[in-house]
Amino acid sequence: MTLQPRCEDVETAEGVALTVTGVAQVKIMTEKELLAVACEQFLGKNVQDVKNVVLQTLEGHLRSILGTLTVEQIYQDRDQFAKLVREVAAPDVGRMGIEILSFTIKDVYDKVDYLSSLGKTQTAAVQRDADIGVAEAERDAGIREAECKKEMMDVKFMADTKIADSRRAFELQKAAFSEEVNVKTAEAQLAYELQSAREQQKIRQEEIEIEVVQRKKQIDVEEKEIIRMEKELIATVKRPAEAEAYRIQQIAEGEKGVSPVKQVLIAQAEAEKIRKIGEAEAFVIEAIGMAEAERMKLKAEALQQYGEAAQLALVLDALPEIAAKVAAPLSKVDEIVILSGESSNTTSEVNRLLAEIPASVRAITGVDLTKIPLIQKATGAQA
Repeated sequence: MTLQPRCEDVETAEGVALTVTGVAQVKIMTEKELLAVACEQFLGKNVQDVKNVVLQTLEGHLRSILGTLTVEQIYQDRDQFAKLVREVAAPDVGRMGIEILSFTIKDVYDKVDYLSSLGKTQTAAVQRDADIGVAEAERDAGIREAECKKEMMDVKFMADTKIADSRRAFELQKAAFSEEVNVKTAEAQLAYELQSAREQQKIRQEEIEIEVVQRKKQIDVEEKEIIRMEKELIATVKRPAEAEAYRIQQIAEGEKGVSPVKQVLIAQAEAEKIRKIGEAEAFVIEAIGMAEAERMKLKAEALQQYGEAAQLALVLDALPEIAAKVAAPLSKVDEIVILSGESSNTTSEVNRLLAEIPASVRAITGVDLTKIPLIQKATGAQA
């Protein structure tokens, strides 16, 4: 049999009126003794009468148990409440030969919105806890997100720093390489310019030497031209003047003892001879002087243009003549005896004399012969 016990407006332990409905499954016990008890209780009654008896028994126990519990105990733990009703009611219905197979609470409600208020409170608490949980979760998420961003920024900063360091190292290395290349290029350029300057200097030196030789040849030609002009003047002017004067003199001498007029003529002829000879000699001297002046001018220009090299060449050309002039008195000496207090020989004395020659030449001409490799070698060997 299925029974639906119902208790309306039953006050709980807190005085709150509740309405509780349940569902119970019961049956007649089949054991002989209990079946006899059931027959004794319900013999002659129909099924509905049996249901009413059992239902009232269950409702009575349900009502009595509601008065001992709180609303929260009834509402929140329905299984425990139903178990308690079943355990309390089972002995009573058992004495009537009825067995309770199951009993459950179907519904619990009230008319004063007590349960709904509990639900709202619980809902508000749950909502509050939910909001707090959401806020805490959002806070934790924000903190974690900030930490992740910080870690990301730290990693990015470290990466950027390493990139900047690598770029700086690259730029420094590149600058060092560029500096080294520029230094090597400058050194190569300087070496090239120095070598080019040396080659140009050698070429210029050779050109100067060639021009010195050309000037020397030109001076020799000028000197020979002077000698030729002198001989030509002597042949064309002086010799004819001397011949003419000699002829007049011979005529005058051939006519000795003649009249005073002839003597005057002889004197005039003699004067004309002297004048002609003087003019010829003056012309020769003038021509020689002009040629010598031109030769000296050319020499001066050569000395000024080619400097020390030309001066050295001229001095070297003049050395034989200077040596001849110096040694002229010695040509009359039959024997030379060298006296020396040291244990030396004639060779050392000669070397000493040779070593003094550059100083003497420099004192006379101003030219330093020690710059000549041959003289350097001779004086070095003497030293």
